[in-house]
Amino acid sequence: MSVTVKEIATPDRVALKRALISVSDKTGVVEFAAALAAQGVELVSTGGTRKAIADAGVPVIDVSVITGFPEIMDGRVKTLHPKVHGGLLAVRDDPEHAAALAAHGIPTFDLVVIDLYPFEKTVASGAVGQAVIETIDIGGPAMIRASAKNHAYASIVVDPADYAGVLAEIGAHDGATTAAFRRRLAAKAFSRTAAYDAAISRWMTDVVAAEALAANPAAEPETPKWRAFGGELVQAMRYGENPHQPAAFYRSAPSRAGVATARQVQGKALSYNNLNDTDAAYELVAEFPPAAGAAVAIIKHANPCGVGQGGSILEAYHRALACDPVSAFGGIVALNSTLDAEAAARIVEVFTEVIIAPAATDEAIAIVGAKKNLRLLIAGSLPDPREQGLTVKSLAGGLLVQGRDNAVIDDLDLKVVTKRAPTAAELADLKFAWKVVKHVKSNAIVYAKNGATVGIGAGQMSRVDSARIAAWKAADAAKAAGLDGSPTIGSVVASDAFFPFADGLLAAVDAGATAVIQPGGSMRDAEVIAAADEAGLAMIFTGVRHFRH
Repeated sequence: MSVTVKEIATPDRVALKRALISVSDKTGVVEFAAALAAQGVELVSTGGTRKAIADAGVPVIDVSVITGFPEIMDGRVKTLHPKVHGGLLAVRDDPEHAAALAAHGIPTFDLVVIDLYPFEKTVASGAVGQAVIETIDIGGPAMIRASAKNHAYASIVVDPADYAGVLAEIGAHDGATTAAFRRRLAAKAFSRTAAYDAAISRWMTDVVAAEALAANPAAEPETPKWRAFGGELVQAMRYGENPHQPAAFYRSAPSRAGVATARQVQGKALSYNNLNDTDAAYELVAEFPPAAGAAVAIIKHANPCGVGQGGSILEAYHRALACDPVSAFGGIVALNSTLDAEAAARIVEVFTEVIIAPAATDEAIAIVGAKKNLRLLIAGSLPDPREQGLTVKSLAGGLLVQGRDNAVIDDLDLKVVTKRAPTAAELADLKFAWKVVKHVKSNAIVYAKNGATVGIGAGQMSRVDSARIAAWKAADAAKAAGLDGSPTIGSVVASDAFFPFADGLLAAVDAGATAVIQPGGSMRDAEVIAAADEAGLAMIFTGVRHFRH
């Protein structure tokens, strides 16, 4: 396909004489239209937008007057017409284009105000099938892209937040827009249609994948040739992981409960690291359904420094804090159920960056409110740890995309591989530890006892080092608390991946662990099992690995 290229000189100033307005979100559009009309701008509009403007007493022309063709097919076809797109795309300084405009009676548009059908909101509402398909906009993206391509002459507005900027621009330039202003609007417009198309692509791909899985559960998932990713700006940040790195936060999946959709009740703006850590904390605590009891996770640098269950949020917090109270300073606290006043009063005694919970009582909000910089996020619900989805990691020149780790221990086929089976108490702690180790950076080791972590080893190059570090930290915490003996004595231990040698297991034995849960699958499984048997340990294989990098 060949493209004809004609060099044209972009005019700096383009006077606004005619505007095309067609929006789903009517916020501020009537006032904006009235202000444009007061400047002498002729208004052309469609459907509900035209009615809203006309009902306000503002002169407006229906687009069908220009096209000579009515809206048809329930409004699916109304602006897909040469007399619209010719006016959007014409290079006005090109004699051939100008002749075509004159020959066919095509008016030009200097300002185009278009948004898109609310596809993302429809998907987030839980709608399916045709209800979603009907919110896939066709004419809107076509007009936006046409206007943005022809930004040498047309200003394209896709966001009500830009209405005031347009009025300020024409007020400062005698009713005209500048080339720089039009370029900024065009860049935003292309980003909007890209994010919109990415949302549609993601939804359609998920639908196709679900149909394929239903037809053949054993089939390998298809890897699409193209993947599209997009998002909407939630927050511009002062910096990223470090002060010299620019950063921003974008929402890409508004249907999943968590930091992207939570309501910030109070506190200063969240930083890049706050958001990363809060996401890690809330995804971890979601492994514990509220019906099974209160659970609290304390996170620092995306790793848990303590997780606990209890009869109340306060009890769960105390048990989580006891694992590593030093690291908990300046951490993130995530709850699986409502933050109450009793727990809030205790949590605020320790310097905490963020608290995130599904809900909070008014009394708890007031207590947290006394700490001006402490952020409180209300998420409304917990994310579903079984939910399918994608995680994305950037590489130099590319993206690594994978399915979310949605393996849940209650769905796994656990296999006892030692002579001794775990006791009921050990099995409960093994399941608890496995839920936690899933959210610890690899290589990961978690010691747990009585529904709480007592030692965590994260991110080491050697699994045996993780086992030893977790035991050392547990012993240090016990000493600081004035306890006799390490809490790892009589604990269970979880390993996110198999023990390649028996040394990692033996380090856990030295720490006092009595039962082990791990994926299995090592070439030396027999050696590891034999070492467990010799030490009198019970060991379970899950058959599932939980690497997290």
